Amino acid sequence: MLIAVILALAAGTYGFRLAGVLLRDRLDLPEWSQRLLPVCAAALLAALAATAALTEAGRFAGCARPAGVLVGVLLAWRRVPFVLVVVGAAGTTAVLRLLGLP
Repeated sequence: MLIAVILALAAGTYGFRLAGVLLRDRLDLPEWSQRLLPVCAAALLAALAATAALTEAGRFAGCARPAGVLVGVLLAWRRVPFVLVVVGAAGTTAVLRLLGLP
């Protein structure tokens, strides 16, 4: 069953990408929608990131994970090397969980 779901998602993703390439010259979008599409993509990505950072199994993930994400965002904003961003975020989360925060 899981393999069938994975194959269906892969086929759907490939179909969407192929449709974009094939319909690019045939479909004329209004100018307002062309300006809105990149903003929608950024909003969707932010919503997915927030959901992953704040929830676990449909419930609030606790304080440690969002704190770790916040430290990672701050380090990335300060242009710290990526390895240190990951280590800082994971380390913050681990220390807070070690101290007893969920």
